Amino acid sequence: MLARRLAEVPVLLADGATGTNLFAMGLANGEAPELWLDSHPDRIAALHRAFVEAGADIILTNSFGGNARRLALHGLQHRTRELNRRAAEIAREVADAAGRPVVVAGSVGPTGDLLAPLGPLTEGEATEVFAEQIAGLCEGGADVAWIETMSAPEEMRAAAAAAAQARLPWTLTASFDTAGRTMMGLMPDAFASFAATLPTQPLAIGANCGVGAADLVVSVLGIAGDEPAVPVIAKANAGIPVVLGDSVIYSGTPEIMEVYAHLAMDAGARIVGGCCGTTPAHLAAMRRALDAHATGPRPAIAAIIEALGPLAQPPPTAGAERRASRRRSA
Repeated sequence: MLARRLAEVPVLLADGATGTNLFAMGLANGEAPELWLDSHPDRIAALHRAFVEAGADIILTNSFGGNARRLALHGLQHRTRELNRRAAEIAREVADAAGRPVVVAGSVGPTGDLLAPLGPLTEGEATEVFAEQIAGLCEGGADVAWIETMSAPEEMRAAAAAAAQARLPWTLTASFDTAGRTMMGLMPDAFASFAATLPTQPLAIGANCGVGAADLVVSVLGIAGDEPAVPVIAKANAGIPVVLGDSVIYSGTPEIMEVYAHLAMDAGARIVGGCCGTTPAHLAAMRRALDAHATGPRPAIAAIIEALGPLAQPPPTAGAERRASRRRSA
Protein backbone atom coordinates (compact mmCIF):
# COMPACT_ATOMS: atom_id res chain seq x y z
CA MET A 1 0.00 0.00 0.00
CA LEU A 2 2.84 2.44 0.75
CA ALA A 3 4.36 1.89 -2.68
CA ARG A 4 1.01 2.62 -4.30
CA ARG A 5 0.51 5.79 -2.27
CA LEU A 6 4.02 7.00 -3.15
CA ALA A 7 3.14 6.50 -6.81
CA GLU A 8 -0.11 8.46 -6.39
CA VAL A 9 0.92 11.38 -4.16
CA PRO A 10 4.00 13.66 -4.35
CA VAL A 11 4.53 13.80 -0.57
CA LEU A 12 2.98 11.75 2.24
CA LEU A 13 2.52 12.88 5.85
CA ALA A 14 3.71 10.42 8.50
CA ASP A 15 2.45 10.75 12.07
CA GLY A 16 4.07 12.31 15.13
CA ALA A 17 5.47 10.99 18.40
CA THR A 18 4.19 7.90 20.17
CA GLY A 19 6.18 7.83 23.40
CA THR A 20 6.10 11.50 24.36
CA ASN A 21 2.37 11.72 23.64
CA LEU A 22 1.69 8.61 25.71
CA PHE A 23 3.59 10.18 28.61
CA ALA A 24 1.27 13.18 28.30
CA MET A 25 -1.66 10.74 28.44
CA GLY A 26 -0.44 9.16 31.69
CA LEU A 27 2.27 6.63 30.83
CA ALA A 28 4.63 6.42 33.82
CA ASN A 29 8.41 6.67 33.62
CA GLY A 30 9.82 3.17 33.28
CA GLU A 31 6.51 1.68 32.17
CA ALA A 32 6.55 -0.29 28.92
CA PRO A 33 4.38 1.51 26.34
CA GLU A 34 3.52 -1.90 24.88
CA LEU A 35 1.65 -2.81 28.10
CA TRP A 36 -0.89 -0.11 27.23
CA LEU A 37 -1.94 -2.35 24.35
CA ASP A 38 -3.57 -4.42 27.13
CA SER A 39 -4.47 -1.86 29.77
CA HIS A 40 -5.36 1.19 27.65
CA PRO A 41 -6.03 0.17 24.04
CA ASP A 42 -8.55 3.01 23.86
CA ARG A 43 -5.78 5.56 24.49
CA ILE A 44 -3.52 4.00 21.86
CA ALA A 45 -6.41 4.11 19.36
CA ALA A 46 -7.20 7.70 20.36
CA LEU A 47 -3.64 8.79 19.60
CA HIS A 48 -3.70 7.08 16.20
CA ARG A 49 -7.08 8.70 15.51
CA ALA A 50 -5.83 12.15 16.51
CA PHE A 51 -2.98 11.87 14.01
CA VAL A 52 -5.34 10.70 11.27
CA GLU A 53 -7.66 13.61 12.01
CA ALA A 54 -4.65 15.96 11.82
CA GLY A 55 -3.99 14.67 8.30
CA ALA A 56 -1.57 11.75 8.65
CA ASP A 57 -1.27 9.41 5.67
CA ILE A 58 0.90 6.96 7.67
CA ILE A 59 0.47 5.89 11.31
CA LEU A 60 3.10 3.95 13.25
CA THR A 61 2.15 1.13 15.59
CA ASN A 62 2.89 1.28 19.33
CA SER A 63 5.67 -1.28 18.99
CA PHE A 64 8.95 0.67 18.86
CA GLY A 65 10.38 -1.31 21.79
CA GLY A 66 8.43 -4.44 20.94
CA ASN A 67 11.32 -6.80 20.24
CA ALA A 68 12.15 -9.58 22.70
CA ARG A 69 15.42 -7.99 23.83
CA ARG A 70 13.69 -4.76 24.86
CA LEU A 71 10.59 -6.47 26.24
CA ALA A 72 12.81 -8.67 28.43
CA LEU A 73 13.58 -5.58 30.51
CA HIS A 74 9.95 -5.79 31.66
CA GLY A 75 9.68 -9.59 31.74
CA LEU A 76 7.51 -9.55 28.62
CA GLN A 77 9.74 -11.32 26.08
CA HIS A 78 7.39 -14.32 25.95
CA ARG A 79 4.61 -12.01 24.65
CA THR A 80 6.57 -10.49 21.76
CA ARG A 81 4.51 -11.85 18.89
CA GLU A 82 1.19 -11.29 20.68
CA LEU A 83 1.90 -7.66 21.62
CA ASN A 84 3.08 -6.76 18.13
CA ARG A 85 0.01 -8.37 16.62
CA ARG A 86 -2.19 -6.32 18.93
CA ALA A 87 -0.30 -3.11 18.14
CA ALA A 88 -0.92 -3.61 14.44
CA GLU A 89 -4.56 -4.59 14.98
CA ILE A 90 -5.33 -1.37 16.88
CA ALA A 91 -3.68 0.79 14.23
CA ARG A 92 -5.38 -1.21 11.46
CA GLU A 93 -8.82 -0.61 12.99
CA VAL A 94 -8.20 3.15 13.06
CA ALA A 95 -6.79 3.22 9.54
CA ASP A 96 -9.67 1.20 8.09
CA ALA A 97 -12.20 3.58 9.68
CA ALA A 98 -10.50 6.71 8.34
CA GLY A 99 -12.56 6.98 5.15
CA ARG A 100 -9.38 7.50 3.09
CA PRO A 101 -6.17 5.53 2.52
CA VAL A 102 -4.00 5.40 5.67
CA VAL A 103 -0.88 3.21 5.75
CA VAL A 104 -0.23 1.14 8.88
CA ALA A 105 3.52 1.10 9.49
CA GLY A 106 4.80 -1.49 11.94
CA SER A 107 7.34 0.35 14.09
CA VAL A 108 10.55 -1.65 14.58
CA GLY A 109 13.14 0.02 16.81
CA PRO A 110 16.64 -1.18 17.72
CA THR A 111 17.25 -4.09 20.07
CA GLY A 112 19.09 -1.93 22.58
CA ASP A 113 22.15 -4.18 22.31
CA LEU A 114 25.43 -3.60 20.55
CA LEU A 115 26.09 -6.24 17.92
CA ALA A 116 29.22 -8.39 17.83
CA PRO A 117 32.12 -7.87 18.08
CA LEU A 118 31.27 -4.84 20.27
CA GLY A 119 28.35 -6.47 22.06
CA PRO A 120 26.64 -9.77 22.89
CA LEU A 121 24.31 -10.12 19.92
CA THR A 122 25.32 -11.64 16.58
CA GLU A 123 23.76 -10.39 13.38
CA GLY A 124 22.03 -13.74 12.90
CA GLU A 125 20.55 -13.58 16.41
CA ALA A 126 19.38 -10.01 15.77
CA THR A 127 17.65 -11.18 12.59
CA GLU A 128 15.77 -13.80 14.62
CA VAL A 129 14.75 -11.17 17.19
CA PHE A 130 13.39 -8.87 14.51
CA ALA A 131 11.73 -11.75 12.64
CA GLU A 132 9.62 -12.62 15.69
CA GLN A 133 8.49 -9.01 16.07
CA ILE A 134 7.73 -8.52 12.38
CA ALA A 135 5.77 -11.78 12.26
CA GLY A 136 3.39 -10.37 14.87
CA LEU A 137 3.07 -7.07 13.01
CA CYS A 138 2.22 -8.97 9.83
CA GLU A 139 -0.46 -11.00 11.62
CA GLY A 140 -2.04 -7.79 12.92
CA GLY A 141 -2.31 -6.23 9.48
CA ALA A 142 0.71 -3.92 9.12
CA ASP A 143 1.29 -2.72 5.55
CA VAL A 144 5.01 -2.10 5.96
CA ALA A 145 7.81 -2.71 8.47
CA TRP A 146 8.95 0.77 9.57
CA ILE A 147 12.53 0.13 10.77
CA GLU A 148 13.58 3.28 12.62
CA THR A 149 16.09 5.07 14.86
CA MET A 150 18.89 2.76 13.77
CA SER A 151 22.60 3.44 14.21
CA ALA A 152 24.66 0.38 13.25
CA PRO A 153 24.76 -1.05 9.71
CA GLU A 154 24.81 -4.61 11.11
CA GLU A 155 21.54 -4.06 12.97
CA MET A 156 19.97 -2.35 9.96
CA ARG A 157 20.93 -5.34 7.81
CA ALA A 158 19.45 -7.76 10.37
CA ALA A 159 16.13 -5.91 10.51
CA ALA A 160 15.96 -5.67 6.73
CA ALA A 161 16.63 -9.41 6.42
CA ALA A 162 13.82 -10.14 8.89
CA ALA A 163 11.37 -8.02 6.89
CA ALA A 164 12.43 -9.79 3.71
CA GLN A 165 11.86 -13.18 5.37
CA ALA A 166 8.33 -12.08 6.21
CA ARG A 167 7.85 -10.80 2.65
CA LEU A 168 6.77 -7.48 4.11
CA PRO A 169 7.81 -4.23 2.39
CA TRP A 170 10.04 -2.13 4.60
CA THR A 171 11.51 1.31 5.14
CA LEU A 172 14.64 2.30 7.03
CA THR A 173 15.53 5.43 8.98
CA ALA A 174 18.62 6.22 11.03
CA SER A 175 19.19 8.73 13.81
CA PHE A 176 22.03 11.14 13.02
CA ASP A 177 22.53 12.51 16.51
CA THR A 178 26.31 12.64 16.92
CA ALA A 179 27.90 15.54 15.00
CA GLY A 180 25.91 14.69 11.89
CA ARG A 181 26.57 10.94 12.20
CA THR A 182 24.80 8.02 13.81
CA MET A 183 26.12 6.89 17.18
CA MET A 184 28.14 4.25 15.30
CA GLY A 185 29.70 6.85 12.98
CA LEU A 186 27.61 6.51 9.80
CA MET A 187 27.21 9.70 7.75
CA PRO A 188 23.96 10.41 5.82
CA ASP A 189 25.52 9.91 2.36
CA ALA A 190 27.22 6.70 3.50
CA PHE A 191 23.89 5.51 4.92
CA ALA A 192 22.27 5.97 1.50
CA SER A 193 25.11 4.07 -0.15
CA PHE A 194 24.82 1.29 2.42
CA ALA A 195 21.06 0.94 1.88
CA ALA A 196 21.68 0.51 -1.85
CA THR A 197 23.82 -2.59 -1.15
CA LEU A 198 21.11 -4.49 0.74
CA PRO A 199 19.83 -7.62 -1.03
CA THR A 200 16.20 -6.50 -0.79
CA GLN A 201 15.63 -2.81 -1.39
CA PRO A 202 13.60 -0.59 0.95
CA LEU A 203 10.57 1.37 -0.21
CA ALA A 204 12.12 4.48 1.37
CA ILE A 205 15.04 5.52 3.57
CA GLY A 206 15.67 8.56 5.70
CA ALA A 207 16.30 10.14 9.08
CA ASN A 208 14.26 10.30 12.26
CA CYS A 209 14.63 11.53 15.83
CA GLY A 210 18.13 12.91 16.39
CA VAL A 211 18.56 16.30 18.03
CA GLY A 212 16.29 18.78 16.28
CA ALA A 213 14.53 19.77 13.08
CA ALA A 214 17.43 21.78 11.64
CA ASP A 215 19.90 18.93 12.11
CA LEU A 216 17.50 16.46 10.58
CA VAL A 217 16.93 18.54 7.43
CA VAL A 218 20.70 18.72 6.98
CA SER A 219 20.80 14.90 7.27
CA VAL A 220 18.08 14.65 4.61
CA LEU A 221 20.21 16.76 2.27
CA GLY A 222 23.00 14.21 2.61
CA ILE A 223 20.72 11.19 2.18
CA ALA A 224 18.89 12.59 -0.85
CA GLY A 225 21.98 13.85 -2.67
CA ASP A 226 21.37 15.11 -6.19
CA GLU A 227 19.00 12.28 -7.14
CA PRO A 228 17.84 9.81 -4.45
CA ALA A 229 17.59 6.19 -5.50
CA VAL A 230 14.45 5.68 -3.39
CA PRO A 231 12.01 8.09 -1.69
CA VAL A 232 13.44 9.86 1.35
CA ILE A 233 11.83 10.11 4.81
CA ALA A 234 12.16 13.07 7.19
CA LYS A 235 10.75 12.55 10.70
CA ALA A 236 12.21 15.21 13.00
CA ASN A 237 11.81 15.89 16.67
CA ALA A 238 9.71 18.95 17.47
CA GLY A 239 12.70 21.10 18.31
CA ILE A 240 15.26 20.49 21.03
CA PRO A 241 14.36 18.69 24.29
CA VAL A 242 14.65 20.84 27.43
CA VAL A 243 14.47 19.22 30.89
CA LEU A 244 12.26 21.12 33.33
CA GLY A 245 12.11 19.28 36.66
CA ASP A 246 10.66 15.86 35.95
CA SER A 247 9.36 16.88 32.52
CA VAL A 248 10.95 17.07 29.08
CA ILE A 249 9.64 19.93 26.93
CA TYR A 250 10.34 20.22 23.21
CA SER A 251 11.09 23.70 21.90
CA GLY A 252 9.47 23.40 18.46
CA THR A 253 6.13 25.14 18.00
CA PRO A 254 3.58 24.07 15.37
CA GLU A 255 4.67 27.10 13.33
CA ILE A 256 8.31 25.95 13.41
CA MET A 257 7.31 22.45 12.36
CA GLU A 258 5.32 23.91 9.47
CA VAL A 259 8.50 25.66 8.29
CA TYR A 260 10.46 22.45 8.82
CA ALA A 261 8.04 20.53 6.60
CA HIS A 262 8.57 23.00 3.73
CA LEU A 263 12.36 22.75 4.09
CA ALA A 264 12.29 18.95 4.34
CA MET A 265 10.38 18.72 1.07
CA ASP A 266 12.78 21.08 -0.68
CA ALA A 267 15.68 19.04 0.73
CA GLY A 268 14.30 15.96 -1.07
CA ALA A 269 11.90 14.25 1.35
CA ARG A 270 8.79 12.54 -0.01
CA ILE A 271 7.58 11.34 3.39
CA VAL A 272 7.53 14.00 6.10
CA GLY A 273 6.51 13.51 9.71
CA GLY A 274 7.50 14.22 13.29
CA CYS A 275 9.24 12.29 16.02
CA CYS A 276 9.67 13.05 19.75
CA GLY A 277 7.55 15.95 20.98
CA THR A 278 5.38 16.09 17.85
CA THR A 279 1.72 16.38 18.85
CA PRO A 280 -1.39 16.29 16.65
CA ALA A 281 -1.30 20.12 16.69
CA HIS A 282 2.22 20.07 15.24
CA LEU A 283 1.11 17.53 12.66
CA ALA A 284 -1.87 19.63 11.57
CA ALA A 285 0.53 22.51 10.88
CA MET A 286 2.71 20.17 8.84
CA ARG A 287 -0.37 19.05 6.89
CA ARG A 288 -0.96 22.68 5.96
CA ALA A 289 2.61 22.88 4.72
CA LEU A 290 2.26 19.80 2.53
CA ASP A 291 -1.01 21.03 1.05
CA ALA A 292 0.29 24.54 0.35
CA HIS A 293 3.86 23.72 -0.68
CA ALA A 294 5.33 25.27 -3.81
CA THR A 295 8.60 23.56 -4.67
CA GLY A 296 11.60 25.73 -3.91
CA PRO A 297 15.35 25.37 -4.38
CA ARG A 298 17.36 22.85 -2.44
CA PRO A 299 18.08 24.73 0.82
CA ALA A 300 21.58 25.67 1.84
CA ILE A 301 22.62 24.83 5.39
CA ALA A 302 22.79 28.53 6.24
CA ALA A 303 19.15 28.95 5.14
CA ILE A 304 18.09 25.98 7.27
CA ILE A 305 19.79 27.49 10.30
CA GLU A 306 18.21 30.88 9.66
CA ALA A 307 14.73 29.33 9.47
CA LEU A 308 14.92 26.66 12.19
CA GLY A 309 17.70 27.80 14.50
CA PRO A 310 21.28 26.61 15.04
CA LEU A 311 22.32 23.02 14.62
CA ALA A 312 22.57 21.22 17.95
CA GLN A 313 25.14 18.72 16.63
CA PRO A 314 26.70 20.28 13.52
CA PRO A 315 28.87 18.10 11.30
CA PRO A 316 32.27 19.64 10.50
CA THR A 317 31.17 20.93 7.08
CA ALA A 318 27.99 22.45 8.50
CA GLY A 319 29.98 24.15 11.22
CA ALA A 320 32.31 25.64 8.64
CA GLU A 321 29.40 26.93 6.56
CA ARG A 322 27.70 28.39 9.63
CA ARG A 323 30.92 30.24 10.62
CA ALA A 324 31.31 31.54 7.07
CA SER A 325 27.71 32.77 7.10
CA ARG A 326 28.35 34.66 10.34
CA ARG A 327 31.48 36.27 8.86
CA ARG A 328 29.54 37.39 5.78
CA SER A 329 26.83 38.97 7.95
CA ALA A 330 29.30 40.72 10.27
